[in-house]
Amino acid sequence: MNSMFDAVPLWLTFALTVAIALLTAEIGYRAGIYRTRKSEDERQAPIDALVGSTLGLLAFVLAFTFGMATSRYDARQQLVLDEAIAINTADLSAQLLPETHRSEVRALLGEYVDVRLKGVLVPGELPRAISRSVELLEELWSRAAALGKEASTMPFAPALTQAVSQMVDLHWKRVNAGVYNRLPGTIWIALYCMMGLGMAIAGYRAGVAGSRSLIATLVQVVAFSTAIGLITDLDRPQEGLLKSNQQAMIQLQARLRGAE
Repeated sequence: MNSMFDAVPLWLTFALTVAIALLTAEIGYRAGIYRTRKSEDERQAPIDALVGSTLGLLAFVLAFTFGMATSRYDARQQLVLDEAIAINTADLSAQLLPETHRSEVRALLGEYVDVRLKGVLVPGELPRAISRSVELLEELWSRAAALGKEASTMPFAPALTQAVSQMVDLHWKRVNAGVYNRLPGTIWIALYCMMGLGMAIAGYRAGVAGSRSLIATLVQVVAFSTAIGLITDLDRPQEGLLKSNQQAMIQLQARLRGAE
């Protein structure tokens, strides 16, 4: 379901949301005019409370969905910091190894940081970055495991093994958080249905009243569409404006390059 929504660019998602909101509002308005012509009693129908409750429910669903998207965004931010700390710990442990092992392990860690940043900052590089990250982690783990067997002569090798193990865990947590842990498609369908109903009942109320304000309708449409657009941006880590801050990884990259 998510892949279907992800195929639509963010700008087009916003435009389609505006179009759906305007269309449903117009359908509701026309329906209100039609019903009033059919029955004058429709003007006295108590629909104001229905309009208020429907729009209130829409606002609640928007707030609920925004909260879900924000929590996922915050989790991705925290994972970036956690991974930077784990890589830095591994590098500090590697510095205590003999020179022949130290340079090789630190070179792998430097490349790993470069690959991680490239996958996030360069469009279209994510699949290759994930694949290369797995290869580098396997190489680091094999080296750490081999050094761990020589703990009697290299007392700091177990610390490197533990740090690399944490890097492996954080790699898969970041992949899951950034690629798979997204808002369910059912929630998106419910959100758009609620928006359509809300705009339709608001338009119906205007049709029953016999007049409407185009400016007020446009403001309402843009407001709801902007809120949905913001939620969409939060839910798409690889595109849009609200990407996870990579400053911790950038600083780590600069430190590792400076140590070369």
